[in-house]
Amino acid sequence: MKKRISGHFFLIALGCGVACLLAGCSAKKSSNGLFPVKFQVDWYPQPEQGGFYNALVKGYYRDEGLDVTIIPGGPYLNGLPLIASGADQFGMGSSDQMLEAVGNDEPLIAVGATMQHDPQGIMVHEESPIHNFSDLEGHALAVKPGSVWFAYLEKHFHFKDVRTVPATFSVSNFIQDANYIQQIFVTSEPFFARNSGAHIRTFLISDTGYDPYRVFFTSTTFLKEHPEIVAKFVRASLRGWRDYLNDPTVANEAISKLNPAMSREQMAFTYQALKDGRFITGSDPSGSQLGQFDPTRWQTMYQQLLDLNIVKRPFDPRTAYTTQFLNPRVTNEKPK
Repeated sequence: MKKRISGHFFLIALGCGVACLLAGCSAKKSSNGLFPVKFQVDWYPQPEQGGFYNALVKGYYRDEGLDVTIIPGGPYLNGLPLIASGADQFGMGSSDQMLEAVGNDEPLIAVGATMQHDPQGIMVHEESPIHNFSDLEGHALAVKPGSVWFAYLEKHFHFKDVRTVPATFSVSNFIQDANYIQQIFVTSEPFFARNSGAHIRTFLISDTGYDPYRVFFTSTTFLKEHPEIVAKFVRASLRGWRDYLNDPTVANEAISKLNPAMSREQMAFTYQALKDGRFITGSDPSGSQLGQFDPTRWQTMYQQLLDLNIVKRPFDPRTAYTTQFLNPRVTNEKPK
């Protein structure tokens, strides 16, 4: 996971060009004539959210008539109830989270893909005997409790003896123990491990066939009441991501100010890892997959969760997402 920071954030607000306190946002048009939107992201400001910050600081949301406030997340925040209740209008998550939530009758719906593939994986030392996921048998793995992807690995690889310990959101244990294996994002923890002198190897969970999207979502109520606002938010966000992949300078400067604990070197590492892994764009170098959903992948993920009994009852997985705002013309410029 990402490096923890502390302190209060005053968030960039569009329109008047000044910061606003989170409590100051309303649910109706603000005095500047823009529609106020609160966007709860999944972690502290970082390049994995770069397209959204890019849309914010370059005025793409303002161009659409939106006054967007980006609210930082953290390791213990669950943003789903905030969006379901209407406290915030948009959030970040993953397609497996969406399917599980909808299966539990939570009124949520994914409206776009932040990442075509999840950068979640595991990290081992170079000299480790682990060379593929099946080699985890008989070893211990540091993992966030309740991680659905680990339940998938257990069933897929028929594990009998893979012990787990709680993830610590740090690489300190990894550095001190040559046998340590931990859950990571390949866009984050490898930077700290290598900077500490470790020689590492990483494995992506998506390579096993468990391949969720990273998504941004809203509530079904907000979508029904404000489809034009959702369309504007999606359009501006995808524009922000397309431009961020071409040039992250402006957005990363804003991220650096909001999250001073993140060094420029770390941001450069994460940005390059996002591009090299094609996590945002997917396999098509033209950028045509930016933000898009493939119904077949949603169906596959739904079936995997049903088989794991994460989804307790059958339902139509198409109710967990919509493609109505995903116009391929939005992404017709090729990321460099």
